[in-house]
Amino acid sequence: MSEQPEPVGYTRATEDARKQLDRHWTELMQEIRLAQTGTQILFAFLLAIAFQPRLQEADKFTHDVYLGTLITSAMAVGLFLAPISFHRIVFQQNLRDRLVPITHNLATAALVLLVISMCGGILLAVDAVLSRSAAFVVMTIVLIWFVAFWYALPAWVRRSANRDTGA
Repeated sequence: MSEQPEPVGYTRATEDARKQLDRHWTELMQEIRLAQTGTQILFAFLLAIAFQPRLQEADKFTHDVYLGTLITSAMAVGLFLAPISFHRIVFQQNLRDRLVPITHNLATAALVLLVISMCGGILLAVDAVLSRSAAFVVMTIVLIWFVAFWYALPAWVRRSANRDTGA
């Protein structure tokens, strides 16, 4: 998701703390909305798999991977939804200064759990159609892909921007 250009004459230094918190909250909620839907769909599909005969007949490894994937998916859904509950409970209490950093941490943890559940889903699916060793190779490639684009690239951009600004 690309950020909107700042209005002419706008500087972050002139933005007061309350407006900044409101902006950060809005940005977080937009990001979470995108991830929430996909995570909930993944969780629903995983729930449906439990009732398939092929899973019932699978080995212990498959059951363990399935269980871990289902649980991490449910936990990701819970963390992506937590800011809504949090906001409802602290609504109109002037606690946005606490709400925003906590929500940031919840979303970050949810993304980690989402990567784990996505990799578990890949492992299950590829293991069903190819060999187990091929499934591990594909899952590892997918994990590296997620880490590269979700964590390494943003960290590199952030570090280079800090270096450019002398921060």
